[in-house]
Amino acid sequence: MLIDATARISSNVVLAPDVSIGPGVIIDGPSQIGAGTRILAHAYIGPYTTVGQHNLIGFGAVIGGDPQDYAFTGEESYTIIGDHNIIREYVTIHRGTKPGSATRLGDHNFLMGLSHMAHNSKVGHHVVLVNGALVGGYVEVGDRAVISANCLIHQFCRVGALAIMRGGSRTSRDVPPYAVMDGVHTVHGLNLVGLRRAGFTSQQIAPLRQAFRLLFQRRRNLKEALRQVAAEVPLTPQVLHLLEFIKTSQRGVAFGPRQGATGRDE
Repeated sequence: MLIDATARISSNVVLAPDVSIGPGVIIDGPSQIGAGTRILAHAYIGPYTTVGQHNLIGFGAVIGGDPQDYAFTGEESYTIIGDHNIIREYVTIHRGTKPGSATRLGDHNFLMGLSHMAHNSKVGHHVVLVNGALVGGYVEVGDRAVISANCLIHQFCRVGALAIMRGGSRTSRDVPPYAVMDGVHTVHGLNLVGLRRAGFTSQQIAPLRQAFRLLFQRRRNLKEALRQVAAEVPLTPQVLHLLEFIKTSQRGVAFGPRQGATGRDE
């Protein structure tokens, strides 16, 4: 274990034997830091935080800080960080706001500088938050999604697995799995690059391509489009997942381009 002499660690913090803690780090307890985790200079770890194994927490990051919520009055709530995450400089992850609730980050994620996870948000596995990406309260981000630089996700929204939000885009609607989203919650096509990198075959991609063209090539009545997909597209596990995501949306789903502009796969 390597702990800099200037670090300040509460007596009720549990540290694995091979944790590395840099200068000026503050860790409030009760908290737990897992094996192989490195915490760089001047980072802050708040109370009721669990950090898994082999994470990198960058310079000045704040993990488990109090939620930015008027309703929060100091209740016991949690921040749970998985394994093998890279959390870069000045990232902020705030703990849950309601008593007993938690903000959760899965495994193998890459959170770049100045990105933010608000209270009670949930980010899955192998997700990338690029510099300045802002994930609002109670947002859920699916596995292998990419939230590009300076993107904004409104509270209570969902971003589906393997979706990508292009830089500077924003959404107050759910972003479907496998989608490329741009501008203001506008789906521009299927995330072919992401699917291929994830190992999807042509046979798996073809029905998704067909479904996306029916659903998002242009703006239309979504219930009608769903019926058409169910009738005309092979109902592979991926297509069924897409349809279920849309049907269970509480905030509404991002839509296709406006009249005169057509979406395309990328």
